[in-house]
Amino acid sequence: MATTTESSDAGVATKKKHLGIPEAVFVEDVDSFMKQPGNDSADAVLRRLDEQYQKYKYMELNLAQKKLRLKSQVPQIKQTLEILRHMQKKKDTTDPMETRFLLADNVHCKALVPPTDKVCLWLGANVMLEYDIDEAQSLLEKNLATASRNLDSLEEDLNFLRDQFTTTEVNMARVYNWDVKRRSKDNLSKLAEKS
Repeated sequence: MATTTESSDAGVATKKKHLGIPEAVFVEDVDSFMKQPGNDSADAVLRRLDEQYQKYKYMELNLAQKKLRLKSQVPQIKQTLEILRHMQKKKDTTDPMETRFLLADNVHCKALVPPTDKVCLWLGANVMLEYDIDEAQSLLEKNLATASRNLDSLEEDLNFLRDQFTTTEVNMARVYNWDVKRRSKDNLSKLAEKS
């Protein structure tokens, strides 16, 4: 009995992971599937399956775009953390730190930055906030952990989507082949009646 509960808990956990993505159900027996209400003709079923397939493609496109954004954010966050660590080391000295900063695309300017314990972080949406170096570092470490976790979750969702593509494609092929066999049987029976 305990194994049943554990396996059902694992099933619930799997469903929660991919909550926004409907699961494609494999059509085991095409004959009984086609007799179900709503499955009037093979063309209607194929249209419905193709619509489901297109929805999966749209979801894949959105997830792939999110993945690209996150993949570009992770290196930026890591680079900013490196700079903060360097500034942390230099804040107790009196020597200014020489650096280059970006003015425009491919245009950099040299600057001498005096030791400081404050930094400004660009948060996006035209928002920049001033933080202590320690606060900024903890914020960026939290953001890096969140971005990495989201990236892993997106990868799992993309893998789940690929499984749904395969299942839907196989279902479409099975329904199409069932329809071809049914039509050929109908044609053979019509030929047998004529002769």
